[in-house]
Amino acid sequence: MSNLSNQAGGGAMARRVDDPEFLGRIDAMIHECGGDLDTLDGRLVRDILTTALKLITDQRDTGELKLLSASFKELRYAYSVFAGYPTPHKVSIFGSARTPEDDPDYRVTVEFSRMMADRGWLCITGAGDGIMKAGHEGPGAEASFGLAIRLPFETTANDVIRGDPKLINFRYFFTRKLMFLSQCEAVVALPGGFGTQDELFEVLTLVQTGRSAIVPIVLLEHAEGNYWKHWDNYVRRSLLEKKMISPEDLNLFLITRDPKEAADHIIRFYRNYHSSRYVRDDLVIRTKHPIKDGDLERLNAEFSMIVKEGTIHRCKPYEVEDEYLDLPRIAFTHTRRDFGRVRHLIDRINEFEAASDEGLDPSEIY
Repeated sequence: MSNLSNQAGGGAMARRVDDPEFLGRIDAMIHECGGDLDTLDGRLVRDILTTALKLITDQRDTGELKLLSASFKELRYAYSVFAGYPTPHKVSIFGSARTPEDDPDYRVTVEFSRMMADRGWLCITGAGDGIMKAGHEGPGAEASFGLAIRLPFETTANDVIRGDPKLINFRYFFTRKLMFLSQCEAVVALPGGFGTQDELFEVLTLVQTGRSAIVPIVLLEHAEGNYWKHWDNYVRRSLLEKKMISPEDLNLFLITRDPKEAADHIIRFYRNYHSSRYVRDDLVIRTKHPIKDGDLERLNAEFSMIVKEGTIHRCKPYEVEDEYLDLPRIAFTHTRRDFGRVRHLIDRINEFEAASDEGLDPSEIY
């Protein structure tokens, strides 16, 4: 039995956390720390506190409490580190820790990561040796983040990121993977083992199911490599042919042996597309420039299968939106399926020439 439940009276139920008087004391602590319960942020903090206190009345055991406490601390600290670098785009790089420095995949990773740094991007890797070190060597520590995992056989970070304030140590793989994806605008995978495959398939699954924002996913290796050729053969023959995935899911990734093509592919994804979010079932896509009337008609003709009702149309920011209010938008009621087609829609948006604001209704653009 948990030590907490013993302290609460031999397992007897402690005061109910949702008691109004008890909640009032929690609210007072939030106000004392500068929180505002009239805001969503303040109410979310209250939910976190009350959920934590219910672990006592739930009589959770010590092992569960340790896991919850450690993972929460890891996430809070990691978010605080990334908060200091909100502006530059970031690319997460996955790959084997066992790749030697004279391997052509190591050199390709150095070249690619240097290209991304030259274009103003920051590079995130797992902070170990091999491909992870190569992803730091290209941009240097100043343009790198390291998300290290504590393992018995990998106890230190590579010598590029070691000692840097952007090096974060994790106990749990799930918290580390959350930060890899939640803090990046692109993912690049190099050849690797079980860990690399785990990270890649989780990213693909989250994007395929709409549980994560769509980002460019690139599978890169050296010019003579066949690692991704064999992987693609497995995906097509064992997954696609058996209808375990859909043909449009192949839109979610690009396979290349050219680091410049990989970098160009990522940059092109943000040529006009900026970001997106859901407001209920409406997918709101923010763009850097307005989309022409004729191009809107093309989108409606080509992507009607993912529109549940109505049309793809320009819109003003929704009332619940509080970010990027100056950007043009299009929106449509999404079927919440076929995210590979949504990925293709973004590609089409980036292919169009930007429209001028002139002649368009400002109330529909901003």
